[in-house]
This record gives sequence, C-alpha cells and structure tokens, in this order.
Amino acid sequence: MRIINGVKMVDIGKKPATLREAVVQASIYLRPQTIKLIANKKVAKGDVLTIAKCAGILAAKKVDELIPLCHPLLLEHVEIDFKLERKSILITARCKTKAKTGVEMEAMVASCMSALTIYDMCKSIDRSAMINQIRLIEKTGGRSGHYKRK
Repeated sequence: MRIINGVKMVDIGKKPATLREAVVQASIYLRPQTIKLIANKKVAKGDVLTIAKCAGILAAKKVDELIPLCHPLLLEHVEIDFKLERKSILITARCKTKAKTGVEMEAMVASCMSALTIYDMCKSIDRSAMINQIRLIEKTGGRSGHYKRK
C-alpha cells in the first residue's frame, strides 16, 4: 500500500460484508423554557425536532463527503430519537447497513448534525445552549464484534 504524506484510505476490498449497526448519543443542554417551546412546537423557525431529525438523516448519508477517509456506505436504515428532559435533549442516532466497514461515523455525524440543527433553530432564544457528551453507545458487526458502553 502506498502512503502519501502519511495519509491512506484503509483497503477493505478483502473484508466480508457483514450486518453492522451503531448507536450514538449526544446531548444538547438548553434552558427549561426553551425545552418547553420545542415540546410545544412554538419555536419561530418551526418544528425543531422534525427538522433536526431530517438534518441528521441527511448528514448520515453524506459522511464520506464530510470526513476525508471514510468509505461511502449504502445505509439501510437511519433512526433518530429525542428524549426531552428538563434541561436537555438526549439525541439517539442508530444506523444500520450490510457492509465491509462500520457505521459508527454515520451515527456520530447524524447525532451531531441533529444537535447542531437544534442549536441553530434555538440560538436566537437561548444563547446558553451547549452540545456535549457525544458517545458511542453500542456497535455490532465486523471483525471487532460487539461493543456496548457500560
């Protein structure tokens, strides 16, 4: 394998395609008043969670265009759920495919883009919004097998 300037795309040509799934969570912290506006669909820009879900799904489908060395994947399923808490929204992104490489980055990008969309839609009413705790919860498939956060 030829390496140019220390950069290389991993050769997955000889790997078998397996069913792969990844679950990632991210949190966005907001004021309780902002959470209520989101829940009641009273944010001026529109239905925050529906738009954030669409943004996350679209982003998951474009990961290979956003992260330089990611392989393009044909996603079979992307699911994004939101849990509204008093001071935060927990975003859970789940991606699934049958491929030669994992879908962790697709789930990461989906959860992040959903959080960024919530931030964008609420920034005029809540400058204190903070995105954090982006983490892999579970992954299955591939040579490394099953991983589940404790």
